[in-house]
Amino acid sequence: MIDFDYRDLAAFVAVARTRNFRRAAREQGVSTSSLSQRLRDLEERLGVRLLNRTTRSVAVTEAGEMLLARVGPAMTEVNEALERVRGLREGPSGRLRINAPPPAVDLVLAPMVGSFLRAYPKIDLEIVAESTFVDIVDAGFDAGVRYGEHLAQDMIAVALGPPQRYAVVASPQYVAQHGTPTEPNDLLDHPAIRTRFGSGTMLDWEFERAGRIVKVSPPARLTAVYQPLALRAAIDGVGFWMTFEGWVREAVKSGALVSVLEEWCPPFPGPFLYYPSRRQPPPALAAFVAFVGEWRKQERRSGKSQ
Repeated sequence: MIDFDYRDLAAFVAVARTRNFRRAAREQGVSTSSLSQRLRDLEERLGVRLLNRTTRSVAVTEAGEMLLARVGPAMTEVNEALERVRGLREGPSGRLRINAPPPAVDLVLAPMVGSFLRAYPKIDLEIVAESTFVDIVDAGFDAGVRYGEHLAQDMIAVALGPPQRYAVVASPQYVAQHGTPTEPNDLLDHPAIRTRFGSGTMLDWEFERAGRIVKVSPPARLTAVYQPLALRAAIDGVGFWMTFEGWVREAVKSGALVSVLEEWCPPFPGPFLYYPSRRQPPPALAAFVAFVGEWRKQERRSGKSQ
C-alpha cells in the first residue's frame, strides 16, 4: 500500500480542477512552492506523472485524469462530512467564497455583510466582484450571484434581493442645455456614458413600456467600467448614463442628477444566489442561505426596495 498524506491528494485535486497553481494554493491556504513540492512528492511515490507543467499552463495527464475521476468526488464527500461534523460542535465556520457582479455586490450584498459576519463570527467571507461569467465550481467558489436569465439549469437558486430597475440620468445643467428625451430613440442624439465588458461587448440600452421593447445604442462619449468614474462624469455633464437606479438614487435625491424616461424603466427581478446541488452543502454556505432568507423576510416586512 502506498503511504500518502491526505493533504497531498487535496493539493492534487485543487490543482487539477483549477489548472492553476496560484489559485489552488490560495484555496489550500499554502504557498505556491509548498503546493508544488507536495505534488512532486506524490508523483514520486506513485511513480507516475500526474500533471504536465509549463511556465504558462498546467495540464492533467491521462494518469492524473484517472486519479481525479475517482479521488475528486471522494474528497468532496470527505470534506463535506468533516465540515458537517465540525459544524455540529462549533457552529458554522470556515471560508465562504462568493462571486458576484459589481451591482449585486454594491446594492444587495454589501448591506448584508456586517450583520452576517456578526451573526457567524467563525466564518471568513470572501466576495469577488466580477462582471464576466465564471464557472463557480471550476474557479473554487462556493456560490455565485447572477440575474435570472444567466442562471444555469443545474444550480440551486435563491432570491437574494427585491426587484430592481434601471435609471437614465444626466446633470441638470446638461438637460437644461440640451433638452429632455421623451422616448428612448431621442438618446441617439446625445452623448452617452457606456460600459464595455471584459469580453469586449457593449450592451444596448433596453427599454420597455406597455409591452413594447426598444433597444438603442447611443454614441459613447465616455466608456467606463469603474462605476464611480461614470457617476462623476454624469454629474459633470458628460451626457446620459443608464445604470442601476440604486447607484444614483442619492444623487437624484440631492439634485446632482435628474432622471428621465422613468416610464420606460420598469422593475425587474433582483439577483439570485446560486450554488451547486449538494445533499449536504458546507455549513458556511448553508448558514448564508438561511441568513439571506431571514434578511429578505425583514426587507418585506419593512417595505424596503432597491
